[in-house]
Amino acid sequence: MELKLYGAASKDIQENGAPNNEANPLHVWTGLCEGPCALTFRDKSNHVDLTGAAKIRWNIKVSGFHQVRPLIKLADGTMLVGDHTDGTVSDYHAYEFSISDVRWIKIDPNKVWTRGNLLENVDLSKVDEVGFADLIPGSGHGDGGYVDVGWVEVYGKPVKRDAATSSLRQ
Repeated sequence: MELKLYGAASKDIQENGAPNNEANPLHVWTGLCEGPCALTFRDKSNHVDLTGAAKIRWNIKVSGFHQVRPLIKLADGTMLVGDHTDGTVSDYHAYEFSISDVRWIKIDPNKVWTRGNLLENVDLSKVDEVGFADLIPGSGHGDGGYVDVGWVEVYGKPVKRDAATSSLRQ
């Protein structure tokens, strides 16, 4: 697996928490991001087919008006953010949602800003990266505004990368 960061502010995403600590589990935190930020994961050997019964599960806590949104990068390089949001300020909570229920909009990966209108038809049969976006700047330390993401599980079908695509992207 590879971790990818998007947006100038993503350099300030931090890893926090402690193993086996239910009150403060290992997680990534966006509180110091001075602008929108995002991260994705990429399997070096496979794309993922997110059609049909595909779903995402993640463990999240938020502060302020922040919400976590799914972010994907298609095999052709197009980046999309979903209209689905999750997050509660009370504590970490595991959420699960079906990808088929999500509507998508293009996103500028350098600024993590949405572009255009919601898309009617998106081919999710060959997704290169999956992750999340926090579209609101963090507020620093304290409870003003941030996203904590403890874990992400992606349920889809693996699609082998062809040799040409794999060598171009590494």
